Amino acid sequence: MTATTRPDLASAPDGTAAQTIPSTGADGTAVGPGRAPGPSDHAADAGSRLRWWRRPGAAVTGCSVLVAVSVAGHGLLPRLPGRLSSLAETLMPWSALAVPVLVAAALLRRAPVAAAVALVVPAVAWLTVFGGALADKTSPSGDLTLVSHNVNQANPDPGGTVRSLLAAGADVLALEELSPATAPAYEQALAEAYPYHFYQGTVGLWSVHPLRDARAVPIMPWTRAMRATVDAPGGRLAVYVAHLPSVRVGPAGFTAGARDEALGLLAAEVRAEPVRRVVVMGDLNGSTDDRALRPLTDRLVSAQAAAGAGFGFTWPARLPAVRIDQILLGGVRAASAWTLPATASDHLPVAARIHLSPDPAP
Repeated sequence: MTATTRPDLASAPDGTAAQTIPSTGADGTAVGPGRAPGPSDHAADAGSRLRWWRRPGAAVTGCSVLVAVSVAGHGLLPRLPGRLSSLAETLMPWSALAVPVLVAAALLRRAPVAAAVALVVPAVAWLTVFGGALADKTSPSGDLTLVSHNVNQANPDPGGTVRSLLAAGADVLALEELSPATAPAYEQALAEAYPYHFYQGTVGLWSVHPLRDARAVPIMPWTRAMRATVDAPGGRLAVYVAHLPSVRVGPAGFTAGARDEALGLLAAEVRAEPVRRVVVMGDLNGSTDDRALRPLTDRLVSAQAAAGAGFGFTWPARLPAVRIDQILLGGVRAASAWTLPATASDHLPVAARIHLSPDPAP
């Protein structure tokens, strides 16, 4: 006869059977080896899953992924109230500063995995989007040198500003923020180097080559944009000089409505331009990363992005943080682009050297 042993009995030292009584938890559920999971176990598992974000480094990891997605897909971000999307895109190059902050936060939490994520994920996204801007794409060739400068109507040293601009050796020079008091002084100081010029309102153009068809471009109630044809040796070049309205950051958000409206009018003029080669120069009060500038940047190429080295920030001149002064090209190719040394203005001058291909046969 075969003996059987009950699973709830164990042998005592004297060989007699001893009963093992399972212990119970506070909720009356048995705990210990060999038992089936009870309701409290499922609740604990669910709670642990819901509390993953409370683990060390979880918040840092989430922020790292958010930064990376925002940088890599900033063009797909929805239009936010107060034009905050435009503000975020204008400052997007500075998102790299989030990397050391996130890494430090992860290390303080003693979360090495989160620190690695914070170091790698946002950095890869940033380099994918902006890494090309860091490379030196300049070349020594080119046919024509362009310079644009917001000279600041309150400039305390117009003479020094002119000397600095003359040293750049520009073939075509655009000035913004002229005033009735300062425009004649610039006209006189530049007359010897630039026999051809046209200015009206707050903008003007000086050239070593003949100008024709010069006129104001109505983008605001007063003149802040102009257009002229430069008869360059390589062919005609339509040049627009513009100073778009300023933007402000306040409680209502990014107040750029006047700028965007003027930009739309300028873009319409550029679209209707009959000359194949087009240059838009000036203080556009916006970066080329800003979606609001797409009416222009969808058709024209930034000289700095195509042939510069670095971001070429221009404002404020003492510690440049954004590039709001632009040279945009259509039908011509940039050979190099750069910023010039500071003058007494609050903006840095911008320069570009371009290739002029022959006009197509009629």
